[in-house]
Amino acid sequence: MPPGILTLADGLAEKATLSPANTGFMLICSALVMLMTPGLAFFYGGMVRVKSVLNMLMMSFISLGIVTVLWVLYGFGLAFGTDTGGVIGWNADFAGFGHIGLTQLWGTTTIPVYVFAVFQLMFAVITPALISGALADRVKFTAWALFAALWVTVVYFPVAHWVWADGGWLFKLGVIDFAGGTAVHINAGAAALAVILVVGRRIGFKKDPMRPHSLPLVMLGAGLLWFGWFGFNAGSWLNNDDGVAAVAFVNTQVATAAAMLGWLAYEKLRHGSFTTLGAASGAVAGLVAITPACGAVSPLGAIAVGVIAGVLCAMAVGLKYKFGYDDSLDVVGVHLVGGVVGSLLIGLFATGGVQSDAKGLLYGGGFGQLGKQAVGVAAVLLYSLIVSYVLAKAIDLVMGFRVGEDEEISGVDQAAHAETAYDFAGAGGGTAARRTTALGETLTRKVDA
Repeated sequence: MPPGILTLADGLAEKATLSPANTGFMLICSALVMLMTPGLAFFYGGMVRVKSVLNMLMMSFISLGIVTVLWVLYGFGLAFGTDTGGVIGWNADFAGFGHIGLTQLWGTTTIPVYVFAVFQLMFAVITPALISGALADRVKFTAWALFAALWVTVVYFPVAHWVWADGGWLFKLGVIDFAGGTAVHINAGAAALAVILVVGRRIGFKKDPMRPHSLPLVMLGAGLLWFGWFGFNAGSWLNNDDGVAAVAFVNTQVATAAAMLGWLAYEKLRHGSFTTLGAASGAVAGLVAITPACGAVSPLGAIAVGVIAGVLCAMAVGLKYKFGYDDSLDVVGVHLVGGVVGSLLIGLFATGGVQSDAKGLLYGGGFGQLGKQAVGVAAVLLYSLIVSYVLAKAIDLVMGFRVGEDEEISGVDQAAHAETAYDFAGAGGGTAARRTTALGETLTRKVDA
């Protein structure tokens, strides 16, 4: 969210006038951001093996249920209520949304509190869902649901306050995070790394092939994410009056395209092929990196951010094999690294002519903004890493975070959901001959009657 646009919950403006145009714009942006969570589910679902597809989809979808309820009960108040010490907020009027007027405006904006709250809700929903990609194939669904509830409460809600609320300490420091490089992507990426360290590697990691089962699903998910991300970024200015949202929209498209090309170029040089998985992953890396920077850089700067992020994230995904941590779907390599890259590059490429007058090093601003960005990156990364590890370890000790070995081998879909994604023995007549693979996956082929 842009510095200077938000105010404390108890400082609701009396002179601002409701804008139907901006209200409609923000409702559309909120719907676009909501679409990103199902898009993420498809993106992740296509990248796992057949036996884990439904579980991967559900790990994203359950966030829509859990986080929505918690946001209404207390999350909005903790994130955007009256500041206490720069670290947390609270406003009793926001608990249960019971004392918010229908046309009560948010801060100095021209949109209702309800609209701002639902827009922010969609950010809160997708952030824990991002973590789930690192844990594919091996965790209990109940343990994951509990972790998601606890994590948004003690990690996401406070960090959102630090970064976006008027009294948040990173906000007051002058850290620029237009739409979530720190609060969303670094936050989720660091948490993913922490939980990986607790639950350990998948059975067969670095030995068995663990290729995506459906690259068309991956591409569909990436396309939905790209589409929804325009609401994610452009909507974060909270109005459409002065052209800043338009710049954010353009930069989102430009950086994403550049990152995809950068990733594919690296992939061709390193591995000899242009892959669909690389194209999808590169696009997501660009979306991640431009998220904090889309209101601070020019379109040329967005190209630079995209190319740099595409190449560095492509390099980073291979680190899991070098260091031995099993980040199933490259959440650390894409979201943590992409978030860090995009946040720090603001300190180089900020023009001082879009969302604020803060300038980066290459525009004559010196090292000041770069230093602020580094503080924001380090603070969120360390807080999320440490607290997420403690939460995951506690859950593991109390109820066990990981499924049993037999359940992991046969597939989490059957163990957790009693379903399979594909029924190969369906309609069409004839008999079905079944055979079981070494990993316990059941395939079906029809033979003539």
